[in-house]
Amino acid sequence: MQVVAARGKKETDEKTRTRRVVFLLLDRFTMISFAGAIEPLRIANRMLGRPAYSWILAGENGKEVRCSNGVAFRVDVGLSDLERDDMIFVCGGIDIQQTTTKAALNWLRREARRGVAVAGICTGSYTMAKAGLLDGKRATIHWENQDSFLEEFEEVRMTKSVFVIDGNRMSTAGGTSSLDLMLKLIAQDHGEDVANIVADQLVYNSIRSDQDTQRLSIPTRIGVRHPKLSQVIQIMEANIEDPISPATLATDVGMSTRQLERLFRRYLSRSPKRYYMELRLQKARNLLMQTDMSVINVALACGFASPSHFSKCYRAHYQTTPYRERGTIGKPGAARLSI
Repeated sequence: MQVVAARGKKETDEKTRTRRVVFLLLDRFTMISFAGAIEPLRIANRMLGRPAYSWILAGENGKEVRCSNGVAFRVDVGLSDLERDDMIFVCGGIDIQQTTTKAALNWLRREARRGVAVAGICTGSYTMAKAGLLDGKRATIHWENQDSFLEEFEEVRMTKSVFVIDGNRMSTAGGTSSLDLMLKLIAQDHGEDVANIVADQLVYNSIRSDQDTQRLSIPTRIGVRHPKLSQVIQIMEANIEDPISPATLATDVGMSTRQLERLFRRYLSRSPKRYYMELRLQKARNLLMQTDMSVINVALACGFASPSHFSKCYRAHYQTTPYRERGTIGKPGAARLSI
């Protein structure tokens, strides 16, 4: 009887306790991802009629942090000690390599050793990986940052999922994916019915799971529904470092090289070779803008045999050299990846 009573009391405590979420706002964090994480908590409290969740904003200086659109947020605390039952959500955004500071990394490592659960919002999973919190774990990050992430963190099991939960480590892909993660956590805490009510309040009628991928399907992205064309592009995207010849690609999908050429020119107004080159150069630009890899290593990672050939192709496509592109990082008006 005592055991049953103790179990019943524990279940009651779980249902009535307030779970606190600590949002660590990194400089230039993404507002939409942050809003997608905090708003479901507010609505869950309203629907449950009690404070099931509370939250505080944390920042390194303990005063103010600006998000990527320039709006300033006043934070509640600095990098102070937390309770073991707290959850940390690391909110990242653009220029995540620069905004991931030593102070933030040390704080995350310390809190993780104490057993605090940690999640990465948008590019926040980069900061988690840099702190060593994702070693051997499954994780995700915004698709624009995946190439650079894979080059830097080989020990992390990167996925293309909308969000990932691996034990007490969580990550999202950016955009509205934080909303899906929060709805999943609310469902775990209070049941699917509550999560569905929260989604209805948000006019969010298609809750995604961790089995959903973050990018649109290839047919949707290119605006063409042709199975063999999609198949070829999928093979291209999976073989950037070691490009496959058009003849081999054609054979792999059961057509002639001439048929493949006609297919690409009809639907994409370019040759397979040109389309493949654009994919490789896009990855190269991601690596140049987001990593400290040397230009020659970027060239090799994108299937170019020599830096001179890489530079020639890059200039023809982007009207600048890889070296000058890297030199624009951090300057006003410079292109910055990630939302």
